[in-house]
Amino acid sequence: MDIDRVVVFDTTLRDGEQSPGASLGIEEKLQIARQLARLNVDVIEAGFPVSSPAQFEAVRLIAQQVRGPVIAGLARAVKLDIDRCWEAVRYAPRPRIHTFIATSDIHLKYKLRMSRQEVLDRAVEAVKLARGYTEDVEFSAEDAGRTDPGYLCQVVEAVIDAGATTVNIPDTVGYMIPEEFAALIRKLYQSVPNIDQVTLSVHCHNDLGLATANSLAGVKAGARQVECTINGLGERAGNASLEEVVMAINTRQDFMGVSTSVETTEIYRTSQMVSKLTGLEVQANKAIVGANAFAHEAGIHQDGVLKEKSTYEIMTPQSIGLERSRLVLGRHSGRHGFKARLEEMGYRLSDEMLEKTYQRFLLLADKKKEVFDEDLVAIDRLVKLPINLREYSIRAVTSGAEAMGEVTVKIDDDGAIVIGRAASTDIIEASAKAYINVINKLVARRKAAGGAGKSK
Repeated sequence: MDIDRVVVFDTTLRDGEQSPGASLGIEEKLQIARQLARLNVDVIEAGFPVSSPAQFEAVRLIAQQVRGPVIAGLARAVKLDIDRCWEAVRYAPRPRIHTFIATSDIHLKYKLRMSRQEVLDRAVEAVKLARGYTEDVEFSAEDAGRTDPGYLCQVVEAVIDAGATTVNIPDTVGYMIPEEFAALIRKLYQSVPNIDQVTLSVHCHNDLGLATANSLAGVKAGARQVECTINGLGERAGNASLEEVVMAINTRQDFMGVSTSVETTEIYRTSQMVSKLTGLEVQANKAIVGANAFAHEAGIHQDGVLKEKSTYEIMTPQSIGLERSRLVLGRHSGRHGFKARLEEMGYRLSDEMLEKTYQRFLLLADKKKEVFDEDLVAIDRLVKLPINLREYSIRAVTSGAEAMGEVTVKIDDDGAIVIGRAASTDIIEASAKAYINVINKLVARRKAAGGAGKSK
């Protein structure tokens, strides 16, 4: 069975850059555009050329230097905008002019102060002007989600007759509910006689947290272009997240019945680059690309993942460009996860020693929330000595809220046991000091024996 392909239209450099605090320089926009080409998106909306000289220059450079995707520029349904947009995108092998005008009554009354007929005429005029420059013209009916459906159908039919090749239906203010949005897309297919001549597109905002859900509902209803941004950046609460839309289609192809051309193994790298260059951090629990997206702390989850990853992972970390999932060592971790992490690091303990170490690990986890590899092996990476840890023990030497704890570390040096000790009210500090103490003794012992503590 043939599977329809969904066009992925990335607007990180236009709508995404409109996130408060996310302004990008020309070179930064060019860097992201090149990475979006590696991600293999179909369309890059490079900016809004008429809005400033820097915006124009960024779009022009991207059109000149980035190959692969269609390069689009945004323009209001105004001659100056469309002319300026073409001047910027004309250098691309595959240029697109994306023109728009609002169609909802609330926008017509309070923002545009135009009648429905005036808006329809302006839309048709803009599309014809853009079509005079290029065969690839997209028209967006801004605030389509709150537009009278009958009038929206009238506008869509008219701009298709005028030469639009893509028609975009934006939920500009994130107002719609998935079932409602899908019904609107179906109505357009049922009511617009020439709808089969264009690619129908969706562009959803996240004001109610439904941007991805609405986008997928639109695709399920027949839309074949999705407009989205890396990390869900955009005005107010942001746009539909590219990584969420793409991985939902990829993971649930059995249900969605469509595919994309996105190189999903570039998703994580792209997310990190956009986060770094915009200065907007990705929240830890963000779907797909958040720090916790492939992290497991609960003992039951860790045990399941270690036995069969699909028990708690519906996609692989490798599919988005991560090396592996992460077992977080914390107070909720079980023995299985703790043992697995130690073995990954090269430590194999007897059952008795594992139990003792695990109980002490829980004490540390209660205090520190998350225990990192560095906490388990302390100073190994700095000293670069082969260490055979035999025992790590903690005992309280005073009582009360500020109890002093003593840490003892024992290591095996060719059959000889070397012991290091330290005390502190902070168990992490005591552990580090004890480990340094035992390493100093080890180095002194080897020097005395003529071995001089050579590095690995």
